[in-house]
Amino acid sequence: MAEFVIYLLVLVGLAYPLGQWMFRMLERERHFGLENLIYKLTGVQPDRQMGWREYLQALLVFNLLGLLVVYALQRVQGMLPGNPLKLAGVDPYLAFNTASSFASNTNWQAYGGETTMSWATQMLALTTQNFVSAATGIAAMIALCRGLLRTESRQLGNFWVDLTRATLTVLLPLSVLLSLILVSQGVPQTFHQPAAVQTIESQSQLLPLGPVASQVAIKQLGTNGGGFYNVNSAHPLENPTPLSNFLECLAILLLPAALCHTYGRAVHDRRQGWALLAAMLLLFVPLTLLCMHYEAGNWEGKEVRFGEAASALWACATTAASNGSVNCMHDSLTALGGFVTMVLMLFGEVVFGGVGCGVYGIVLCVLVAVFVAGLMVGRTPEYLGKKIETFEIKMVSLGILCMPTLVLLMTAGAMLVPSARAAMLNTGPHGFSEILYACTSMGNNNGSAFGGLSANQPYYNLVGGLVMLISRFWILIPVLAIAGSLGAKKRVPESAGTLPTHSPLFVVWLCVVIVVVGALCFFPALCLGPMAEHLRYL
Repeated sequence: MAEFVIYLLVLVGLAYPLGQWMFRMLERERHFGLENLIYKLTGVQPDRQMGWREYLQALLVFNLLGLLVVYALQRVQGMLPGNPLKLAGVDPYLAFNTASSFASNTNWQAYGGETTMSWATQMLALTTQNFVSAATGIAAMIALCRGLLRTESRQLGNFWVDLTRATLTVLLPLSVLLSLILVSQGVPQTFHQPAAVQTIESQSQLLPLGPVASQVAIKQLGTNGGGFYNVNSAHPLENPTPLSNFLECLAILLLPAALCHTYGRAVHDRRQGWALLAAMLLLFVPLTLLCMHYEAGNWEGKEVRFGEAASALWACATTAASNGSVNCMHDSLTALGGFVTMVLMLFGEVVFGGVGCGVYGIVLCVLVAVFVAGLMVGRTPEYLGKKIETFEIKMVSLGILCMPTLVLLMTAGAMLVPSARAAMLNTGPHGFSEILYACTSMGNNNGSAFGGLSANQPYYNLVGGLVMLISRFWILIPVLAIAGSLGAKKRVPESAGTLPTHSPLFVVWLCVVIVVVGALCFFPALCLGPMAEHLRYL
């Protein structure tokens, strides 16, 4: 409990100044140094504004090209340098799944990192994609803020500028700092050949080394989660000490929390940022305490050097923030401990969520809350001085219903396809939980694995790859469409009937809306999985 309290205090304490700093970096008027050089080399006109369609087109084309590059590098890695273990090219289905995973900021891994991916692939493909996929989420969030702030304008900024600034001035310096700290704790950052060591059983073992710290830093800060090693942050070389464990776990939620304050500054009302952060914490804290309670005394699948409480905290942070990294085996969580991690994902990317994605995800829920409240009192819904009308609500519906549709359809398909169903290593409610968790993880761009599922097979690789891409990029269409629509509207003066969206009452109402929407979509599936397992062994 003490560690959790310290964690929350540090998180909230760092989030505010970091959020203010990110706003200044992302929305400054002048372009400096390396930024200008990049624009000149790429032909970008940094002062040219884009409408929402053009912004979306640039975003989608850039990420499609990234997907193709990651796929190609995996396929030909056997012919590239930076491959000391002489690893062969990756299977086409797995390469597609991995490319989709890293392009969508999911980082679902159906492979063992150190036994499948070469150094070149890890650095050129995966680590690079960790940066730009996170920067894409930040760019989309900033574009939404401009739509909420501007009046009678269809311009949302320039995607290439937002992407460049998010990468160079936010993600890169923070990742360098965290990398140096992790190296001081014993995380490798080297190009040395694998080290030959003697185990305590006097057996010889090759210990893969490589540029680990740099990937670990951005996988945590960018809510990516893809580990250099197969067991991710449970591996002693990815996460060697209690201090590295605390810092890596803190990094999972740091940028999603800080971006709430960036949002408040960007819409010229800091109270809105505090309200979003308060709603996230109001959902996150009790669920984490519940998970910690049910994991107390359960040492199965956990690292002794971290303990049950720190493992439960990490499990909740990684599923709340769509990070996906793990420092324990989620398949070994108790039924209700696993239930909590699934619920945090099934709320959607709103309880912190991914970098940038969490903010625009919860703003969609804010619009639903405002709309329903407006209906109850018979007034036209308003948010930040903009009327919320038919078009916005249609777009919100498309954004919110996409994820539940994908998760439930993929889960049903996995239960119907014999090869996918046979991939379960357990039967009964726990086996169903393994499939539900995997489909939830891919459908929410989370990437964490419950375990107990042989996921490297065609159904999960192909269907999962498509689900990850749709769940990531489909929601960006309504988000940017809403930004363009609201930006073109006039601002409505605040009146006595205006619903204050920064009050404690609204924060509670927003949480109620999130819980109700999640329960309506997923309560039956949860009853068949973790809840049935819990009741079975009472």
